[in-house]
Amino acid sequence: MVDVSKIEQAYAVIDAANAADSRRIEVDGQLLPYEMVYGQRMTAALTHFAPAAAPPLQLAARAQHLERWVIPRSDYPMNRVGYHNWRNAQKKRHAKRAEELLLPLGFSSETLERTKFLLEKKNLKKDPDTQTLEDVICLVFLEHYAADFAADHPEEKVIDILQKTWRKMSADGQSAALKLALPAAVGELVNKALGNE
Repeated sequence: MVDVSKIEQAYAVIDAANAADSRRIEVDGQLLPYEMVYGQRMTAALTHFAPAAAPPLQLAARAQHLERWVIPRSDYPMNRVGYHNWRNAQKKRHAKRAEELLLPLGFSSETLERTKFLLEKKNLKKDPDTQTLEDVICLVFLEHYAADFAADHPEEKVIDILQKTWRKMSADGQSAALKLALPAAVGELVNKALGNE
């Protein structure tokens, strides 16, 4: 059993690493490191969606975009293959870096291996924790990032992304998504994506 204080220590270490992100996002009038905020939003969403989540899932959620800026998207071709290769490189690096940061805190090898397994998104749709992590990623995107994405892209592309997001989610994740207090514009696009308009 992993005690709560050790999880909190892990969050602090992950946040400290993500605090080095030069990109900033405004939250309640403050400019904060982008990926640090993302990790905190992942934890908040996981706590709401799956309050009984096991420690590896809690750790994986917080470390989901751990130092993501280290591997820029621009290092890979700007096409679908390049995108998938970039995503795979990110997953492997997130897992490796999470292990490096968490090992000194005294987590068991089982906890660390499971955390890495989840960060690499193994057995999606088959492993319940991997699916829960994917659900939370989708919920965080819809609640916090979909509006900006929609503002920067044509409606057709946004609807396509929303449909893909929906297909990644479990029935429970989809149900939770429908209960989110989304900005009106995002809500309308979700309805269109789901064929409700």
